[in-house]
Amino acid sequence: MTIDWTMIRTGDADTLHDTIVVIAGWMIPLDPQAGRADYFLLGADEPCCGGCVPRNPSMSVEVQAAVPVALQAESVTLRGQLVRLLDDPAGWRYRLIDAVLLERPAVPLRSFSRRAFLASGAALGLTACAPGRFAGYTETQDNATPVAAGNDKPTWQAPAGTLTIDMHTHAGRVIVSRDPAIGARRPFVPLAKPMRAGGMNVVCLAIVTDTTVTRVSDNRKRFEAWREPEPGELYALGQTEFQRAHQLIEREQMRVVTNAAALSASGALGPCVIIASEGGDFLEGRLDRVDEAYTQYQLRHLQLTHYRVNELGDIQTEPPVHGGLTDAGADVIRRCNALGIVVDVAHGTYDLVKRAADTSTRPLVLSHSALASHPGARSRLITPDHARAIAGTGGVIGVWPSSGTFKDLHGMAEGVKRMADLVGVEHVGLGTDMLGFISPPVFRSYEQLPDLASALLLAGFSPAEVGAILGGNYRRVFEASVG
Repeated sequence: MTIDWTMIRTGDADTLHDTIVVIAGWMIPLDPQAGRADYFLLGADEPCCGGCVPRNPSMSVEVQAAVPVALQAESVTLRGQLVRLLDDPAGWRYRLIDAVLLERPAVPLRSFSRRAFLASGAALGLTACAPGRFAGYTETQDNATPVAAGNDKPTWQAPAGTLTIDMHTHAGRVIVSRDPAIGARRPFVPLAKPMRAGGMNVVCLAIVTDTTVTRVSDNRKRFEAWREPEPGELYALGQTEFQRAHQLIEREQMRVVTNAAALSASGALGPCVIIASEGGDFLEGRLDRVDEAYTQYQLRHLQLTHYRVNELGDIQTEPPVHGGLTDAGADVIRRCNALGIVVDVAHGTYDLVKRAADTSTRPLVLSHSALASHPGARSRLITPDHARAIAGTGGVIGVWPSSGTFKDLHGMAEGVKRMADLVGVEHVGLGTDMLGFISPPVFRSYEQLPDLASALLLAGFSPAEVGAILGGNYRRVFEASVG
C-alpha cells in the first residue's frame, strides 16, 4: 500500500501498524559522508543540508533498511513494514523496518547504526541548522552544560526576592519501594546539600501511594497497575510515606512551607519543602482524609491521579473509565480550594483537566510534562489544548527533563520555550520528577540548576523570565491557592 505524508502527520498511519507500505521521501543519514547507511531518517521535505534532521517528528520516519542503502541526493521510494512507536526514546512516531529501495543503486560504502545516531545528538532535530539553536554554541561531553564560543557561558543572577521552586520531585527518596524486600526501609539520599549547591530554594516533595499495586511494564516503557488494592492498603501506605517525608526533612534539617508567609521567608531559611502527594490514592475515595493530611502531615500540594485509574478520575496512560474527573474528584478539588491546597492535574486525561478547570476556584498546576502535537495513546505528553486549559485557570505547567522527550538541557530549554510561546511565559514552570523516571533524565541533580538557567538564557528568555520559570510562577499559584 502506498501512503503519503499526510497520513504520517495526522497519525492516520496508526491503522497500518505492521503493514507493508510504500512511501517516498528524502534520505537523512547520520553521516552524509558515509555514502551508505542501513539506519537513517526518511523526511517529507528535502533537508537544507546533509544530515540536517527535521525538528518535527511528524515529518519524518525512522528507517531500518534490510541492507545498507546508497545515499541519494534526490527523493527515494522505500518499501517496508511500518511500525507505530509509542514514546520512542528519540521522539519518532513511526519506523519502517526491513526497508528496501525500490530502485537501489549499488555503491559499496560503509553503514551507520541507530545507536550511533542517538548518541550523536542529531535526534529530535538538535543539529546546528534546527530552528531555535544558537550558531556558535557547542555542548560539553556530558551533554548537560551549554558552552558559548570562547567558553563564555551566560550566567543567570537571580533578581532580588526570587525563589527557585521545583514543582514536583521525589528527591531524598521517600517513596516506599515496589520491592517488598526493601519496602519502607529504603535509605534516604541527601537532599539539602545538592539544593544548596545549585541554588534551589524550595521543592514540592511528593509521596506516591500506589507503589504496591503498580509496576514497570514488561517492555520497561511505562508504569502500570497490575492488581486492585486491598481495603485500607493505600491509606496505610500514605501514612508510611508522609511519615518518611517528615523523617527526611528532620534528618536534612529542612523546614516545611505551609503558607505564603513561610514561602516568602524560605529564601533566608535555607532549603525548604512543600509536602505533596502524587496521586490521591491514599484517600480511597474518602473526603475527610484530605483534612487529615492537611492537618496531620501538612499536605499543601495534591496531585489527583497517578498510575492507576482511581476514585478521582482517569489517567493518560490507561483507557478512560470515568469519562474524566469523577464527582468524588470534583469534591476533592473543592475541599482543597477551601483548605488551601494546590491542585495538581498531572497524569490526568484532558477530559479530567477540563472538568477540573470548571470546578476549581483556584489556579491549577500540571506539575510535570511537555508539549506534543500528537501524543501517543498512552503518552504522558500533552497537547496544546491540554496546556491551554491549565493556563486558562491562571495556572502553571511544569516542563520535565525526560530523556525520552529531550536530549539534553538545551533541548529542555527549547521545550520550555515552545510551551511559553503557546501559553505565555507566566504559565510555565519546572517539574523535575527527580528519582521518578525509568531512564535517567537530562536534569539529574539540583547542582545542575545553574546550567539549566544558562540554557534558558540561551533560548532567549530574559533573567526576569528565567526567575519566573524557575519558581516565580509556581509561587504565584501557591499564594493564590494556600494563602
